Amino acid sequence: MATKPPAGDPVQDAPQVAPPKHAAAGLPAIGHTLKIAQQQMGLARTARTLLKVNQKDGFDCPGCAWPEGDKRHTAEFCENGAKAVAEEATLRRVTPEFFAAHPLADLAGRSGYWLGQQGRITQPMYLPEGGDRYEAVSWERAFAIIAEELHALASPDEALFYTSGRTSNEAAFLFQLFAREFGTNNLPDCSNMCHESSGSALNETIGIGKGSVSLEDLHQAELIIVAGQNPGTNHPRMLSALEQAKAAGAKIISVNPLPEAGMERFKNPQSPLGMLKGTALNDLFLQIRIGGDQALFRLLNKLVIEADGATDEAFIREHTHGYDAFAAAAKEADWPETLAATGLTRPEIERALAMILDSKRTIVCWAMGLTQHKHAVATIREVVNLLLLRGDIGRPGAGVCPVRGHSNVQGDRTMGIFERPAPAFLDALDREFAITSPRHHGFDVVRSIRALRDGEAKVLFAMGGNFVGATPDTEVTEAAIRRASLTVHVSTKLNRSHAVTGRRALILPTLGRTDKDVQAGGKQFVTVEDSMGLVHSSRGNLAPASPHLLSEPAIVARMARAVLGSASKTPWEEFEKDYGAIRDRIARVVPGFEDFNAKVARPGGFRLPHAPRDERRFPTKTGKANFTAAPVEYPKVPQGRLLLQTLRSHDQYNTTIYGLDDRYRGISGGRRVVMVNPEDAAELGLADGAYTDLVSEWKDGVERRAPGFRVVHYPTARGCAAAYYPETNVLVPLDSTADTSNTPASKSVVIRFEPA
Repeated sequence: MATKPPAGDPVQDAPQVAPPKHAAAGLPAIGHTLKIAQQQMGLARTARTLLKVNQKDGFDCPGCAWPEGDKRHTAEFCENGAKAVAEEATLRRVTPEFFAAHPLADLAGRSGYWLGQQGRITQPMYLPEGGDRYEAVSWERAFAIIAEELHALASPDEALFYTSGRTSNEAAFLFQLFAREFGTNNLPDCSNMCHESSGSALNETIGIGKGSVSLEDLHQAELIIVAGQNPGTNHPRMLSALEQAKAAGAKIISVNPLPEAGMERFKNPQSPLGMLKGTALNDLFLQIRIGGDQALFRLLNKLVIEADGATDEAFIREHTHGYDAFAAAAKEADWPETLAATGLTRPEIERALAMILDSKRTIVCWAMGLTQHKHAVATIREVVNLLLLRGDIGRPGAGVCPVRGHSNVQGDRTMGIFERPAPAFLDALDREFAITSPRHHGFDVVRSIRALRDGEAKVLFAMGGNFVGATPDTEVTEAAIRRASLTVHVSTKLNRSHAVTGRRALILPTLGRTDKDVQAGGKQFVTVEDSMGLVHSSRGNLAPASPHLLSEPAIVARMARAVLGSASKTPWEEFEKDYGAIRDRIARVVPGFEDFNAKVARPGGFRLPHAPRDERRFPTKTGKANFTAAPVEYPKVPQGRLLLQTLRSHDQYNTTIYGLDDRYRGISGGRRVVMVNPEDAAELGLADGAYTDLVSEWKDGVERRAPGFRVVHYPTARGCAAAYYPETNVLVPLDSTADTSNTPASKSVVIRFEPA
């Protein structure tokens, strides 16, 4: 039987600490999955729902973007995917009576965990100017309020239209179409905060900002390098692919500041032997200092160039540009600087080199550990340099693999959710809809916050997500949000963004992935694109949480009709009735989606074209894959300070907090912990169990403080520390961002410790 949500916030000031685990998944994962699912859904609903996750006739998991193979398991989900599904398919409800009992001040004082546990929002809610709590509002009135505020703007560029990665292809396409017909390219999205650095680096070097590999490539690889990523928590189904690669003889190198249980041993819950014994995944663990990855790959590249016969000369000659300048820069790499930057030993790096030279097919996977640094784009370009040297792009079992963290974040970008769209995309959009899209660039997430802060933006409309909880420099961001005239959030559940509002605010409740979607044209489905460029359908199977919910495409279509009125010739009403009509238009605008409705009707969907992978054709400015030669950078940390990375716990998906435990790291009952190497802790006088304030230091001299963190002695890399976000987002300066991509540098924050 499902349980009621917590009435009060649990006490989090005394987290318990045990030794970290050395294996992931197995029986504990199954037990925890069933416990959470039953608490939220009850037994019968759990079975009915989980058996449809990631199935060809089911719905796409609202969690990560890891792909499925053609052959599906009966239970095609991981522990954290099951948590995401359970919280969406929950029987708990947030009604107008809840909001009447909980004024805004009360919601603002609650934790993200408590807010998320209350359940599904059932009706549109409105916070009037000067009001102290949300009140129920009709959909018609809600759209009229949005129209009123948007019409009052001096310029369309005073509006911001944010997108979360959960948004379907159909909703994302309509959303960007509406924004551009309204007159702005202000389309920030969650990619700006995570893999923007990957897209920036890959577009420049190989001509497309997406990964070049498939699941089959992983299974065929001889060497897989997993850098700056924790699959066991953030992409657990990836462990099955790594296990299969190991069974075929692949070697795995993990490059990370923290040891992670999932990379040590994977106990596959799909098989009895897997649960009992498991598979050791790491062949080599390089415990690198935070931000030292560019220096590591630069030295490895130098050593590859120097090794006899180690470069693919034919590939370099025929398919690449800029080799000589890159080789000259690589020649300058030296051992002392690299060892200082990485904290590694010479034998460790030499062993990694030997594994690279022994491999004829190498894949490099990465996530936020590479993308959220000042020099993130240069780091990823250095990764690409290694693969280009070896000819490891455009052949089976080799390539780049940026692992996306949200189920359709890649698809949203494909659909045009981007503040700097390609002219060719806008030209196609304008031809199809007879509109004139703006050509000047819009605001990304960081620039959107600055615009709100400075009064240059006045309306924030968020299609999903938790903008306040996900963004950096919490105090600055929240003050900026409160300057807005209107904030609107399309949501399934409560989060911090509903408690930090503009002068007026709306919450628009929407269907989730698990919900049936029936419109005037009949039962509908939506589509998503996974991390490897596969597009497939998603169909919910549960009755919606309330009869008052609208789908995301319906919300956009009705908003567009209210705002644009009869002047718009776009058939918004037709799009709401029949999503196939949306897909027909996508097919005529977005390359690779020709005959979209027919292709997505095939079980499992279809793969988008990828010129570097499919043809060894590189659509860059030079017409070839580009070697690059950026100066090597790595963080310099003053004496008495540590370098902090923000990260997730195991009971967490992005900013959604499922529980207060981090099982693999041995932490339970609390989240305000800071993990510090015991030797660093001894030098700094930080006893295990002591409480401390974390204070970040940056060149602007502003004090940013996160108070009351329990010190945990933990085997992090020397000179490094780790703590959970969003609690530590307050420490990340708004203007501390990656060069080129403008992604917040959340993985390299210089901190000092002060008594709590």
